[in-house]
Amino acid sequence: MSSKDRLILYENDNEFNYEKKNKNIHIRFNRVAFIFFIFFIIFLIYSIHLIHLGSRNSKNINSDKYKIYNKLKRTDIVDRNGNFLAKTVSSIDIGINPTETIDQKKLLLNLGYIFPNKDYQLIQSKFNKKKFFWFEKKISDENYEKIMMLGDKSIKPEEKLTRLYPQKNLFSHIIGQIDDDNNGISGLEKSLDDQLKKDKDTIKLTVDKDIQYIIREELLKYNKIFDTLGSAAILMDVNNGEILSLVSVPDFDPNQRENITDVNYINRATKGVYEFGSVFKTFTMAAAFNEKIFEPESKFVNLPKSLTCAGFPISEYDKEIPSDLTLEQILVRSGNIGSVRIGQEIGEEKFKSFLNNIGITGSINFDIEEVGIPIKFNWGKCPLATASFGHGITTTLLQVAKAYSIITNGGFDINPTLIKNDQVFKNNQILDRDVSKKILPILRKIVSTKDGTAKLANVDGYEIGGKTGTANKIVNGIYSNKKINSFISVFPTSKPKFALAVMLDESQNNKDYIYEYRDGSNFKLKGSPRNTAGWTTVEVVGHIVEKIGPILATKYNEIK
Repeated sequence: MSSKDRLILYENDNEFNYEKKNKNIHIRFNRVAFIFFIFFIIFLIYSIHLIHLGSRNSKNINSDKYKIYNKLKRTDIVDRNGNFLAKTVSSIDIGINPTETIDQKKLLLNLGYIFPNKDYQLIQSKFNKKKFFWFEKKISDENYEKIMMLGDKSIKPEEKLTRLYPQKNLFSHIIGQIDDDNNGISGLEKSLDDQLKKDKDTIKLTVDKDIQYIIREELLKYNKIFDTLGSAAILMDVNNGEILSLVSVPDFDPNQRENITDVNYINRATKGVYEFGSVFKTFTMAAAFNEKIFEPESKFVNLPKSLTCAGFPISEYDKEIPSDLTLEQILVRSGNIGSVRIGQEIGEEKFKSFLNNIGITGSINFDIEEVGIPIKFNWGKCPLATASFGHGITTTLLQVAKAYSIITNGGFDINPTLIKNDQVFKNNQILDRDVSKKILPILRKIVSTKDGTAKLANVDGYEIGGKTGTANKIVNGIYSNKKINSFISVFPTSKPKFALAVMLDESQNNKDYIYEYRDGSNFKLKGSPRNTAGWTTVEVVGHIVEKIGPILATKYNEIK
């Protein structure tokens, strides 16, 4: 073979080898690409499925959680200034039922990753007992999503509802309570139960937290001073019936969920039914003005010191009351006999109708269900006489506050309310407008003059007017020495804005209490001369107005 042939052979051999090598590389490349493609398709399908499954589970979880939340949710309640009085806080507790665990070892590993700080030896022992146990209370939203994504059917979420009352005792008789099944059992929680479960909007009340606090503190203070069984107060806007404060003590903390059976915790402001005594004399005078029978200057001459009706004596509580009095003086000095004479002139039917019109008799519609119904009053000659000065006839403090509002606001009917409503309602005028013009100066003199029974409430700058009432309580069917002392005040009398009704249940004299007169004399008196409203409830009202007056003047700009 020549060298030329060898060269060709070499070249041919080289070409052969090259072609074979090139073909091998091509085959390997196709295999890798194919395998990569297969894995990519599998990964893509798996990822899409996983994303879809996760999205579906999350949606179902959130949907279930939302349903549970809606079932248990109660809307918040705030005062007129937006302060929370009742608020719902919900949380989820996570329990585990070991008998339903899919893979215990895997579940424990995953739980350890989500909750690294737990004692898993203890948890393992709980698993071994094969009984349901709580794993995490009040779980965070983030961890809730994580644990539910594990997909283990042994994991049991349970929504827990907590109804919080940030003001504790302050509004207990207004807000009320719920039971363990999320149902209202008293107060607004009961009367607005359906609305609180369905509405999303916060419910705003007419009450003012700051004023409520001050009034409650004063009642608690004087409950101790006068050793009362309890007390109550209502502050109402005389023109629209909005209640800025409603307090009854003793009260309770609704956060404790206690089953209260002690009758002393009754809502004395709305549920308690009492005789209020001389407070009713204002109604007698107002009825006389409304019927245009008498004027404030009308004179009564030779009034006896006592009289009898059906064998029962009626006498003056103050033996120094003159026998000759004008109608105005009868109310200022709280004359019993003069009030009887006026009532007799009005007549049974007209006086009965008047009391019904101003809301004293019968039931009253109110925002809470704890409302008392006055004891049925059997009218007649003697009942008319006793009702004229507030003896034998009963009602609630809420109804008295309403009646005084109507008498002093120009004769317009109002409905007491705890629910804030910014709509403007036109109230019907049910009394002659002159009734207010005639009665207000007399109520002012009861407080501002030396003959009045409420001098201790004459707080400078607020033009307080009002009427005292002292009545004996009925115990076991007979009148006892236990007292209901009340004072219904209205201020300012030149342009009435507020009615403040306060009552003390079974108050006692305090021999050590120091009375300080507000007439500029700096005169002080130690000890209660009498267990009457003029020496107990009036003193409480004076101190309340001194403290709430500046707040009312600032917020409402109408009382000074």
